[in-house]
Amino acid sequence: MKFLKSTLALISMAVIISGCNSKKIGKVDIKTPSDSLSYAIGVNMGYNIKNSKIEDLNILAVANGLSDVKEGKKDMLTAEKSLEVIQKYLAKQQQKLGQKNLEEGKKFLEENAKKEGVVADTSGIQYKILQDGTGSLPKETDVVKVNYKGTLIDGTEFDSSYKRNEPAQFPLNGVIRGWSLGLSKMKVGTKFMLWIPAELGYGERGGGPIGPNQILIFEIDFLEIVKQTTK
Repeated sequence: MKFLKSTLALISMAVIISGCNSKKIGKVDIKTPSDSLSYAIGVNMGYNIKNSKIEDLNILAVANGLSDVKEGKKDMLTAEKSLEVIQKYLAKQQQKLGQKNLEEGKKFLEENAKKEGVVADTSGIQYKILQDGTGSLPKETDVVKVNYKGTLIDGTEFDSSYKRNEPAQFPLNGVIRGWSLGLSKMKVGTKFMLWIPAELGYGERGGGPIGPNQILIFEIDFLEIVKQTTK
């Protein structure tokens, strides 16, 4: 199923650049199993396109592209050319979105730094201590155990150890730079908010639900420094 979705999404995006002078697509009655399958494939494609957030889609060109492939027309885009079109389009969209996120993030951090209790560190991170800890400060090579929730500036939650009902454990030098910088300033037992600029997070590439150049916001409860057993 994953392969089918990926293939249909690629076909759909590839024909975006195609021109179309065909007649308006009419409503089709679903009468046979073949009709049902065909419509289901169209719906599947529609969801993939919708989720990709493509704004300038020409549905008639999509229909032409499908028809050309099915009929084996010689003047249609090759598979290689289609992939090239897709990659160029997505790269351009990623660049535009990254610039938008960068500008929004810069403005957000400038305003956030003015709020009571927020410390703007020279490294670029910002933090606010909610509850002071009394334990030790971690070293860069330490393994730490924390509970945390991560959100974007619009409030979208992208990760949470609380929802997994299990604290996270990781080496401090094995996470994004913003996390390392933030945790290194906190004693065990500290609860704090941490704001990480894109260059100290996932940068231009983003990752998963995190878009290019997006600010990351974390609420962190620093539970302990995990003792490492020597063999």
